[in-house]
Amino acid sequence: MNHYCTYFDRRYALPGLALWLSLEQADPTAVLWVLALDPETTAAVRRLGVANLRVVPLAELEAADPELAAARPTRSWVEYVFTLSPCWPRFLLTQHPEIAVLTYLDADLAFFSSPAPIFAELDRHDVLIVGHRFPQFLRPLESRGRFNVGLLCFRNSAGGRGCLDDWRARCLEWCHDRVEPERYADQKYLDGWPGRVARLVVSSHPGVNLAPWNWMNHRYEFRAEGLRVDGVPLVVFHFARFRVLGAARVDSGQLEYGIMPLRLRSWIYGRYWLWLDAARRQWGRVAPALQEPAGVARGRRAVWKTQILELVFGSKWRRVGPWWISGRGGLGRYSGRVVAWLRRKVTRRGEVNR
Repeated sequence: MNHYCTYFDRRYALPGLALWLSLEQADPTAVLWVLALDPETTAAVRRLGVANLRVVPLAELEAADPELAAARPTRSWVEYVFTLSPCWPRFLLTQHPEIAVLTYLDADLAFFSSPAPIFAELDRHDVLIVGHRFPQFLRPLESRGRFNVGLLCFRNSAGGRGCLDDWRARCLEWCHDRVEPERYADQKYLDGWPGRVARLVVSSHPGVNLAPWNWMNHRYEFRAEGLRVDGVPLVVFHFARFRVLGAARVDSGQLEYGIMPLRLRSWIYGRYWLWLDAARRQWGRVAPALQEPAGVARGRRAVWKTQILELVFGSKWRRVGPWWISGRGGLGRYSGRVVAWLRRKVTRRGEVNR
């Protein structure tokens, strides 16, 4: 069995279950461990009755890790959730020595083909990480980290556990939602891993953690057997900032990076929509309150970004048959460059930009 872990609460239950539905298709041996961040999610996952979808309540993790629980009053909820990132896989590797390799996944990922290439890259290493792979115009975002926390592999070895121990200690000491020279939340700590973790590999597979911030780096082929990225299969896509707005309307979350061309977004997001639909039906059967995602705060955002640029570049899409339409005739692919330019201008004037 290949073991994976994630965490979510009722607000992210819909993408969380969609992740599982995609994973069980891509990897029939998969076991997904869910850290449930509220009692409703714990009860709902249990009611699904899926043997390889295993749930652990947050209270159980906190009881096993008192230092984690003690950190909770010192930070906001989102900062506390960031703090969970190293503590959760560390708990599983300690409590379940039968897990040889554990792959951490953000709940807003989905698998499109076998994860075998990930494990082939891990090979005899203890830790696997994935770079953001920003294009040049997005390089300033590396102030938040060169590597993405969304997908990480840890071997249940001295090296893998040692990496988690060190990461946990740093996050318990400081894990805040602001950028400082050498740290940002749970993520920027990964910048130092290549120099500290002896048996670490950085994934070079272009189809692993393809995301809104790096899709523009690659060429694509649409084949009967699936989408190919630079000649290799798309393995897993990161649907960061994606929001369901209605029965056939979504916020792509791509405004700050560059909005995908019509055919590419319709292929990737169209398949994701099917998993979301299936997840909605399953939650409707056991926990109707989890059928739709609750509103998720995205922080204070400048008017020029939330209104003017969204109108100009069409980051909100409507589903028409198999297509996700923005109605901007491809103009949206330049949105990331424009936002990056405006960010530099606005920051120079001292405006806080989020």
